[in-house]
Amino acid sequence: MAAREAGTMSGAEAAIRARALRVLADDVVLAGLVHGVFDGVPARASAPYVSIGGAEGSDWGTKDAAGREVRMTLALVGAGEAAGDAAAGRIEALVPEMRGGAGGWSIVSARVVRTRFAFAKDGGWRHEIVVRCRCLVAL
Repeated sequence: MAAREAGTMSGAEAAIRARALRVLADDVVLAGLVHGVFDGVPARASAPYVSIGGAEGSDWGTKDAAGREVRMTLALVGAGEAAGDAAAGRIEALVPEMRGGAGGWSIVSARVVRTRFAFAKDGGWRHEIVVRCRCLVAL
């Protein structure tokens, strides 16, 4: 693989994070359920909020097109008794909308591969949704 292609491949994670941020932040229904959608953990935010966490990529592609598989964690963080089921459900429903063009990449599939829910000692809770996106270099 040429050095130029390898450099382009590493940008898939950033492109997918940006696409996820745009899809989640632009959704009116989700906006009514959370106080914000953030790229990374916000310094200050009122719960509940959505945080786009780490993105891990690996080689993926087809016979004739280079690609990348990226797993990204979306976290719904809240406090109190409400467990954010409506917001978590909305996030999962929005995942397929992440397909499409993203910074020189074409996201050809986006699906939830794992979810986790846990209560925190401070009375808060956290839903983690791991999303797998497979993308090809856009031509």
